[in-house]
Amino acid sequence: MTNALDQLETQVRRDLALIAHPRARWLTPRKAPDGSDALDVLIVGAGQCGVTTGFALLRARVDNLLVIDKAPYGAEGPWLTYARMPTLRSPKDQTGPDLDVPSLTYQVWHEAKFGAASWEQLRLIPTELWNDYVLWVRRVTGVPVRNEVELLRIAPEAGLLRASLREGGVERQVYARKIVLATGQEGAGGWWMPDFVAALPLRLRAHTCDAIDFAALRGKTVFVLGAGASAFDNAAAALEAGAREVHLFCRRVAPQVIQPYRWLTFAGFLQHLCEMDDVWRWRFMSHILGLREGFPQDTYDRCARFPNFVLRVGEPWESARESGGRAAVRSCKSEFTADFLITGTGVDMDFSLRPELAACAHNIATWADRYAPPIDERDERLARFPYLGPDHAFQEKNAGRTPWIRDIHFFGIAATMSFGPSGSSINAMTTAVPRLAQGVTRGLFAGDLDSHWAALKAYDVPQAILQTKPSGAHS
Repeated sequence: MTNALDQLETQVRRDLALIAHPRARWLTPRKAPDGSDALDVLIVGAGQCGVTTGFALLRARVDNLLVIDKAPYGAEGPWLTYARMPTLRSPKDQTGPDLDVPSLTYQVWHEAKFGAASWEQLRLIPTELWNDYVLWVRRVTGVPVRNEVELLRIAPEAGLLRASLREGGVERQVYARKIVLATGQEGAGGWWMPDFVAALPLRLRAHTCDAIDFAALRGKTVFVLGAGASAFDNAAAALEAGAREVHLFCRRVAPQVIQPYRWLTFAGFLQHLCEMDDVWRWRFMSHILGLREGFPQDTYDRCARFPNFVLRVGEPWESARESGGRAAVRSCKSEFTADFLITGTGVDMDFSLRPELAACAHNIATWADRYAPPIDERDERLARFPYLGPDHAFQEKNAGRTPWIRDIHFFGIAATMSFGPSGSSINAMTTAVPRLAQGVTRGLFAGDLDSHWAALKAYDVPQAILQTKPSGAHS
């Protein structure tokens, strides 16, 4: 199918050329304090959200941009690391990184590689193929990415943002007018587990986001805390690796099997929830996130087919300690001993955990700073989410202390309270990415109004050359 893929890439280039209007360049690089040309936009994170954002900005002729990722090529995002499911959970015909360009859709790419019959037989997209597809979109659209580059700090300097980067063990400074943080699940905080679990030795516990040696769990008893999809995925990975027993503990009396993201995937919600007032935004998203993300039948069946899988409902953990080289866990019902613990407890919003935000973490507005919900809708966890501007930019908790954070645009799971599904889900990408890109270009245009005004007044390119004297003209 190599020839078919070559033909597809030719079609992609033609399609992008056909819809390239307007083609005019409109940005002039600003000089950085070190004499270099500052970037117009630096995007941090080269997973599906960072790459698609870069593609959207290139289409808007924001050519002076760079995407960086601390991971090596091919390991960006979760797909080959901690996403331990064999397939995506989204319907196979759901679009995203293509940004409504038909020749860039996953389906067309899949058919070019494997044939139309393969697509027809496909139930769900394998995670490895989705990863390959995102890398292909990145290459064929020309999004400039540098791997193994880590963002260390962001600070203001001379009207720009100074990004301290580490590459090849060397720290250097890059300046940009705008920074987009497409840093995934933990981009506004960190992965969370109960303190009593975190206090255990590393050989006894891990989070679902960690690199886990599942082969080492063969013949062992494993406890998993949490009943979301990723908790089930990790339980399944342990079972498939030959664990002797795997017990999954759910605090709810009945696991959450409803997937609210299936309900909300319609144009009205995806496009316009963010335009509603805080009362409605909070009401919808606190209910949706309060349900948590349900797991599909395939995910449950992957565990349930093993007779040594035990689902314990209504049984949250209360404590854990090391005992005889193992982990002794006390739940609300009893005490059990395991060889290894895995926590599928998600992320917590805490800007102080992000070194790159150290200069402004104290002044990033959260929902708690902007909205007081009714008593029956209060949720301290959700109140810690950032309260983002309409362009996904951080807002100041106290005006005037860190005004430069208006040029930092956040596009990760923490944007969910402000925008609904956005920087973390495929189903919202075709609406969320253009909204983000338009917010970034709006800021770039507004920041150059004086120069655009001067350029307009100086514009003197005639459309026509008059060869004869106009009627009524006097000699």
